[in-house]
This record gives sequence, C-alpha cells and structure tokens, in this order.
Amino acid sequence: MRIRPMLSAVVVGGLVLLCSPARAAVPEVRRDTVTDIVDYECTTSGAAEKQEVKVKIELTMPTDATVDRQMSIGWHGTYADGSELRVPATGLPSGTKLYAYAAISGLPPLSSATGVGELATLSPGQILPLPATTVSLKTTPNTAGTATVRPGAINIGTSPSERVIECEVQNAGALKTYPLTVAPAGGQPSHSATPTSSPEPTPSATTSASSLPTHTVTVTVTKSPEKPREKDNEVFKTPRGGAATGGGGETGPDGRVIVLIGSLVTLAAATGLLLRRRRGFSKG
Repeated sequence: MRIRPMLSAVVVGGLVLLCSPARAAVPEVRRDTVTDIVDYECTTSGAAEKQEVKVKIELTMPTDATVDRQMSIGWHGTYADGSELRVPATGLPSGTKLYAYAAISGLPPLSSATGVGELATLSPGQILPLPATTVSLKTTPNTAGTATVRPGAINIGTSPSERVIECEVQNAGALKTYPLTVAPAGGQPSHSATPTSSPEPTPSATTSASSLPTHTVTVTVTKSPEKPREKDNEVFKTPRGGAATGGGGETGPDGRVIVLIGSLVTLAAATGLLLRRRRGFSKG
C-alpha cells in the first residue's frame, strides 16, 4: 500500500522538472523582440506639459540610391494603442506642418533624412492626425556602401527650425531597422576609358624617329680631298728634316740616274788624275 504514494510522488516530481524549463524560456524570447512601434515623448514649446505617444512607423527603402544623387525614403505612420498626439492648449499657428525624420548610420557623414507632411487647421485638444499618404524623406548620400535606417523624431511647426512640438524617440535600441544600399556614382566607370585616351600612340612616332640611322650620311666621305692627288702634273716638295707630304716614288728625278751620273763624274776625275801622273813621269 505504501508503494502507490511513492510512485505518485515520483511522477509528480518528474512532471515538475519537465515543465520548469519551458516556463524559463518564455521571458528570453520576449527580451529579443523587435518592434516597429516608436515610443515618443512630445514636448510643447513654452509649456511644461509632455505627451506620451506611440506611433507604428513603416519605412520603405529606395532601390536606386546612388552617391551624389537625392534619394527618397518612404515614411508612413499610424497611432498605436490609442495614444495619439493632441493639439496643445495654445493651439497651432497657421501653416503648421509635420516634419518626420529617419536616423541613418553606417555611411558618415550622412545621418538623417527629412520629410514634410501637410496638416489641417485644428483646435486645441483635438487629435493631431498623421498624414494619410506616404511622406517622402529626402537626403543625398555622398559615400557608397550599406547603411542602417530606423525611425527618427517627429516635429510639428511652421519650419524645421520653428518647432511648436518636438517628439523624441525613447526606444531607439528596440526599433526595427532597415538596410539601405548606396551604389557608386555612375560617372566612376569613366575611369576605365582614360587609359584608352592616353596619348600612348605617340611612342610609335618615336620609334619611327628611330629610323634616323639615315644619319649615316657618309656622303661626307666622298668629299675626301685625296682624289686631286692622283694628278700627274702636281709635285709635292719635301721640307728639310721633315716627312714627305704626299709625293711618293713617282715624283722628282730617279735616284739611279743621279748615282750613275756621280759614278761617271768620279770615273772621269780618276781618269784625269791618271793622265796627269803619266805626263809627269814622261817629262821626268
């Protein structure tokens, strides 16, 4: 009889152990929740009152964002949980408009985009309706890459600098983000054309100039003054103690004739001496 209570206790304990992890997992999922509902704290100029407003905002990213060209981000907002923004007790001046912003990060110095929505004339205390149509938030990126976009502030006034109501985001870290891709400017591919426009064909002209080996104008060699030396009538004199200036063996009297004449003179002189001696001997 004691076995049955023990078995029931074991079964109950097992069920408790199995169910407890499931209960612990629920809060973890809630911590990671991303929302598109923006919590705003709105302050009216010249008044101490503040309004807590919740707006569900949807952003639409452009698909053709390009550097140095204005782009447009779509903004559409609707009130959530019945927490609407109301016209302050002081009212709103004529010409009041809604200025919506988007926060952009990842492509410095680009930080935000701004859009303008028209508002009707309203009385104090009335709900300030948000624009029914999509508001275009405009900006111009000057660097290419991928950015992160999330909803930003909402201001009410006659101009961006003349604000009557300022609504600041209170839960920026929990908001849904949108990726934005900015392409390079279309003019950049023109750099590929610059190599073709470079005046590189001109070196081919220098190669044609290398044909200047025609400077072998050895025509100057034909102007050598050696040809006039072939004339037979010209005689070049040899200076004393110097070398011949170009006469050669063909100019002047032959040396052998001179030797022959000298020999004949010597022979005649010797003959004369012999004749004189013989005459001397005959007289004696």
